[in-house]
Parts: sequence; C-alpha cells; structure tokens
Amino acid sequence: MTLNQPAFADDILSLLAQRSTQTVDIPVIQPADPFLDMAGEDLRRRIFLTESETGQSLCLRPEFTIPVCLRHIELASGTPQRYAYLGQVFRQRRDGSNEFFQAGIEDLGNADVAKADAAAIKDAADTLAALLPGSGLQLTLGDQTVFEAVVAALGLPDGWQTRLIRAFGDQDQIDGLLQGLSQPPVDVPGLDDETAALIAAGDEAGLARLIDARMTATGYLSNASRTPLEIADRLMQKARLSSAHLDAKALDVLKTFLSLNAPLADAPDALAAFARIAGIDINAALAGFDERVRVLEGAEFDSSTARYRAAFGRPLDYYTGLVFEISAQGAVLAGGGRFDRLLTLLGAQTAIPAVGFSLWLDRIALVRTRTSGDAMP
Repeated sequence: MTLNQPAFADDILSLLAQRSTQTVDIPVIQPADPFLDMAGEDLRRRIFLTESETGQSLCLRPEFTIPVCLRHIELASGTPQRYAYLGQVFRQRRDGSNEFFQAGIEDLGNADVAKADAAAIKDAADTLAALLPGSGLQLTLGDQTVFEAVVAALGLPDGWQTRLIRAFGDQDQIDGLLQGLSQPPVDVPGLDDETAALIAAGDEAGLARLIDARMTATGYLSNASRTPLEIADRLMQKARLSSAHLDAKALDVLKTFLSLNAPLADAPDALAAFARIAGIDINAALAGFDERVRVLEGAEFDSSTARYRAAFGRPLDYYTGLVFEISAQGAVLAGGGRFDRLLTLLGAQTAIPAVGFSLWLDRIALVRTRTSGDAMP
C-alpha cells in the first residue's frame, strides 16, 4: 500500500526552497553498508534489509543524511551546498508505523561552523512555526564537542573515552558506564602469571612474541583469524579498560556536568562556571558553543523556550558537535546536528564540515490536527 504525502508537503518544499537550497531526489533502495557501519546501533536494528541478485546488501532508505552525502560525493559537487529533500523513510518504529515522510536540509561545506549551526536550528524552527502557528515550539540543544572535552579532561584511557562518547545521549548506557568506572580496578580474568606480568610491564612486543610461540607450538597459528600482534594489542586494551577508575572527585565532575540543564541564553555562563569550579580546561569547546549562541541571538532567534541539556544527544553515531530537537505538545517534530566526519568516512577526499536537520511529517500532521491549523497562515 502506497503511503500518501501529507497535504502540506508542497508547502514544506516551498519553505525549504526559500532557504538557498537545491532539492534532491534520493532513490528508495540504498546500499546497506554505510548505514550499518556509521548510523549507530539504534538505527541498525530497525533497518529493512534485502539483497541484490549479485549478493550486495541493500536496504530501504532509513534516513536521508547518508544518501545525500553519498550523492554529493558521487557528483563531485563543489561546496558549500545546501540540499533540501522530502520523501518516505522506512524503519521499524515502536508504534508500528514503519514508513513515514521526512523532509529537511543538509548543509555541506560551510566553514563558518557557528553560522551554519545557527542556520540549521533557525531553519527548522522557522519552518515549523510557519506550519504550526501558536503551537508552542520547544528547542532542546546538546553539544557532543563539549561532552568530549569534559571526558578528555578527566584523563581516561582512549577506550573508555570512546565508550562514553558512543553512549552520549543514552542515559541508561551512560549510567552503566559510570557505575563501572566507580568500581575498584580489576585484573583481566583468565591470564597466567607470565602473560599477566608482560601486560603489567606494558611490554606489548614481548606479549606478541609469547603468543606467537604458543600459537606455533599448538598448531593454531595457521588457522588464526588474528595475528599475535593483534591479539596482544587487544589484551593490552582490555587491561587498560579493566584498570581504569575514576576517583570520587572526577566521577562527581562528570555527573555534575551531565546534570546541567539551563535556558540556552544562560548556558554559556553555566558552562563557564562549571569548568572553573571543576578545575578543567575546556575553553576551546566552550568558545564554539558561545559563538553559536551569539550568532543565534544575532539572527533574532527566539530562545525563550530553548534549553541546553548537557546529557542530551541523538541516537546516530555520526554526530560530532551540535545536536538538537524541536518538539510541540510532547511530540518531537524535528531533529538534527553536526556531522563533520561523515563525508570523509563515506569517501570524500577532503574534510567537509556538515550540519543538517530532518522534519517528521506524520508528527507535524498530528499536531496540526490537534490545533486545527490545517491551512498555512
């Protein structure tokens, strides 16, 4: 059964076209690997997969950001470029609505990060305000760059930093990781004395030689999927992770940061006060945050219902900085953020800064019905 576009879809395309964009059409059938590799666990488990006659893994389009970026790379389009889109996406939802319409903008190549971030927020908010006058829109904003700076300042091993960063925005995962970091260090289980001694000494080369000798003696080497050096590296990583521990003060710093929740206009001062009291240097990350807020204020953005939540993130692995959502009447209507590493991971030859947002048309339609605002103002 074909899902019909909402009656206001053309209005959205018109609104997006007014924002210096070019509208793109993206095929429904997409290569699955980019989504499986880069979109994150939350999206991976909800994708509808299929296979081509040649065995290529394919999927129904689960979102637009990755395919828009792939199209940009394939056509070797110059930057900056602003792409607008509207179409169906297909992914499993808890409410059973597995296909729905999304629209949005992907802003690729604008080197003025604060200006591009502010434009993404304002474009999403202005579009929703035009579609839903008087609906009481609320903006929630987070910043992964600030979170990463706080985590780095605590001096955790890279493996723990990666775990925390990947969990950003998932409170249950974060709580579990913080619980692990609050426990006393433990040894990697199942190690004999000789192996444990080499790990304790940090002798990775010696550990690799020991593993190589044992694999050769048992005849396992010829069938091994990993080399002795790779196994040694993995064991050393596990040891570093198992021995990582945050003292009570550092743990309190991280928990205090994650509890920050302030009106957006007050957030720069709140973050500066936090860093000063915690005694950590996150000035570079805060400078970018402050500049974004300043540009938003200069763009006459109404921040009266906007809040910064330090623990707020979105469940897609490719975000790198700004993340935000806009809601009304308890429904999330728009979401987006910055994804500066994504195009390089997808094959771009040079780094391309990028930010964008998506609108959920079925949720917008529901709010329009509730407020009886079925016509454009």
